[in-house]
Amino acid sequence: MKHCSVLGAGTMGNGIAHVFATSGWNVSLFDISAPALERALATISKNLDRQVAKGLLTAEDASAAVARISTHTELAPAVAGSALVVEAATENVDIKLKLFTQLDELCAPETILASNTSSIAIGRIAAATKRPDKVIGMHFMNPVPVMKLVEIIRGYKTSDATAAAVVAMSTELGKIPVECNDFPGFVANRILMPMINEAIETLQTGVGSVEAIDSIMKLGMAHPMGPLQLADFIGLDVCLSILRVLHEGLGQPKYAPNPLLVAMVTAGDLGVKSGRGFYDYANGTKDAPVAPNFL
Repeated sequence: MKHCSVLGAGTMGNGIAHVFATSGWNVSLFDISAPALERALATISKNLDRQVAKGLLTAEDASAAVARISTHTELAPAVAGSALVVEAATENVDIKLKLFTQLDELCAPETILASNTSSIAIGRIAAATKRPDKVIGMHFMNPVPVMKLVEIIRGYKTSDATAAAVVAMSTELGKIPVECNDFPGFVANRILMPMINEAIETLQTGVGSVEAIDSIMKLGMAHPMGPLQLADFIGLDVCLSILRVLHEGLGQPKYAPNPLLVAMVTAGDLGVKSGRGFYDYANGTKDAPVAPNFL
C-alpha cells in the first residue's frame, strides 16, 4: 500500500491528507498539537460528507478514506515507511529548515521530501538536507480537494527522476501538475500577491471601497472572488509573509507590503481564520465589509 506523510494539520495540511487518502494512499498526518489533529480529522470528515452529498464519492469510499489517515504528534513514527513526505507547516523559513534537517535524518534514503511552501526557495530548503536531489516543491492550491493545480517547483539540484515521480503522483491524485523554476513566489504568488497588494493600496488611498474593488474585479475581470476577499481566505498573515519573501528575494519596491496590510496583521485581523479581515466573519459567513479605523 502506498504511504505518505503530511506535516501540518492546518488548512493546507488537512486538504492534502484528504486528497491522498481518497486516492488510496495511507496517510500519516503529523502536527505538534493534538487538538489541531482533531480539528483536521473533523474538517476532512465534513468535506468528505460534502463530496458524498454531491455524488462525487460513495459513503463507503469516504469511510475508507478516513480509515487510511493516522494522526501523530511525534515526527519519527509519522514519517516511518513513507515514500513521500509533504511538509505543510507555517510559511516560516526557520521552521521549514529545521523540519527538513530532521526529515533527512529520519527518512529512508529513497524518500522524496516535498514542501507545500508558497514562496520560499526550494534550493534553500534542500540545502538543509543531504539529499537535495530528492527535495521538491509541491504547492497545492486552496481548497485542496477542489482546486486542480499543483505547482511543481524544481530546486537547483532536484533530479529529473524526483520531478517525474512527483508529477506522476500529482496526476494520480486527479490534479494537474505544472512545473516551474525556483524563484521567489514561483509563478502563482509572484503574479497573485502584487495584485492583492495593489488592491489593498487602492483601498487605502480611497480609490474604492472594499465592495467596489471586489465587485469590479469579479464583474469586470471574471474573477470568481475579489482580491480582498481572496486575501481574507488565504490569510492576511500568509499574504504578508509571501510579500516579504518576494520583496527580500527580488529587491523591487513593487513587492513591498502595503502599510494597511501590515497594520491589520499586527492587530490580529487575519481574515477568515480570525473572524475579521476586509470582511466580518464573526457569524461564520462573509458579512459586511470592514472599514479599517484610519481610512
